[in-house]
Amino acid sequence: MDATASTAEAASLAVANPAPPATLVIFGAGGDLTKRLLMPSLYNLKLAGLLDDGFQVIGVDRNAGDDGTYQQALTEAMQGFVTEKGGEFSPASLDDGAWGWLRERLHYQTGDFTEPALYETLKARVQGNCLFYLAVAARFFGPVIERLADSGLMQEADGAFRRIVVEKPFGHDLDSARALNALILSKVAETQVFRIDHFLGKETVQNIMAFRFANGMFETLWNRQYIDHIQITAAETVGVESRGSFYEPTGALRDMVPNHMFQLLAAVAMEPPNSFEADAVRTEKAKVLQAIKPFDAMRAARDVVRGQYDAGAVKGKSVPGYRAEPNVAPDSGTETYVAMRLTVDNWRWAGVPFYIRTGKRMTTRRTEIAINFKQAPHALFRNTPVEKLTPNVMVLHIQPSEGITLNIAAKKPGPVLELGGVAMDFRYSDWFKLPSSTGYEALLYDAMTGDATLFQRADQVDAGWAAVQPVLDETAAGHIPAQPYAAGSAGPDAADQLLSRDGRHWLTLDNA
Repeated sequence: MDATASTAEAASLAVANPAPPATLVIFGAGGDLTKRLLMPSLYNLKLAGLLDDGFQVIGVDRNAGDDGTYQQALTEAMQGFVTEKGGEFSPASLDDGAWGWLRERLHYQTGDFTEPALYETLKARVQGNCLFYLAVAARFFGPVIERLADSGLMQEADGAFRRIVVEKPFGHDLDSARALNALILSKVAETQVFRIDHFLGKETVQNIMAFRFANGMFETLWNRQYIDHIQITAAETVGVESRGSFYEPTGALRDMVPNHMFQLLAAVAMEPPNSFEADAVRTEKAKVLQAIKPFDAMRAARDVVRGQYDAGAVKGKSVPGYRAEPNVAPDSGTETYVAMRLTVDNWRWAGVPFYIRTGKRMTTRRTEIAINFKQAPHALFRNTPVEKLTPNVMVLHIQPSEGITLNIAAKKPGPVLELGGVAMDFRYSDWFKLPSSTGYEALLYDAMTGDATLFQRADQVDAGWAAVQPVLDETAAGHIPAQPYAAGSAGPDAADQLLSRDGRHWLTLDNA
């Protein structure tokens, strides 16, 4: 059987059932998240046959409107994606049947998120299964959840579910995250809360567990005996642009590390769960985050690098520095880049450093996890032309293209024993038909079917913030100043030194 036939047969055995009929209530219905990610994801779910005919959407926002104006606005937004290429959702054309089906199920409700009257109106409009999506500013998370619960909208009866999807940022530090969790869990059960992180909807991220635990040849090597270090990179070419008012009090550390970066770390470092049940998986992820060695003042100053982009050029286009962006203070100390050296204090990873970096206005857009294996002894090759052996590095590519690369050494053809580096590449697009995806499709489907595996539990959120809180404290005290780096570069020089003092170096971001 050839690979294509095998893949087709495997796909035919794994057809998912449509989600149960449900109402999706979106708070923040007129926002960018709804237009650019949620609607395209729902459209893709319809194309895949994963939405029931009983599905409907109620969009809630402050602005006046009705069903017709809401449907027209979202239709124009969806049509705009056909000509606007390069984003998460870039279809060649819209399927009139699929979008028409979804469009007629879009409804609108004007209301103030803080007023009880809105929730009484919703209570009259909602029956059966309901998913409340909080696509709103973080300051509204608590008030919306309180009013949903107090109005009785979260009560589950007659076998129907009531669930809340909460976007990041989930708190802005350890105390606020704990306070928000305490408020939520005083009003609803943990099983009703889905804390979303769209990175976990990426195919390669979901594939990490399958790759590790379904392939004995890799899992046996996945420990301190064979792995030298691990690098996790999330580089962006975009700047802050119009989001200065949000980014100024947030910064790269709060925006990316306790959630996105730590979720990638947890997926690659977790122990095998007892099953793929949601709580079994999330328990192992929480253990990893809880095992991150806490920073003290000395380690924070030594093992954390903060950076802020200056003016420069990205892909040949001149761009301004961060302090010249709209709604950014001219003397801002907010970081747009952060790199950290972390250690996970457990048996599997003792002595293995984890290096993470994330930043804006970098040389390329790339998210990846690089597993750097320990090198074989060079002694066998000391009498050959080989000066050093090719490092064995396995790279899990998450975006923009998804796949896995394994770099190994091989003998070059000819009479002399000479080694050359070669790459074994797996690309999802070579083996599987990949539909257009935003990364939210799997997460929305899972939330509607009640599978919480890819969503953070309260203890995971707590552990993530606990790991970075000492760094936030040291930053607030002025002990870790943001260092400048040119837009279009790979970050500040100090980030390179973070690895070079250990005799290591970052994987290059050039030629992506």
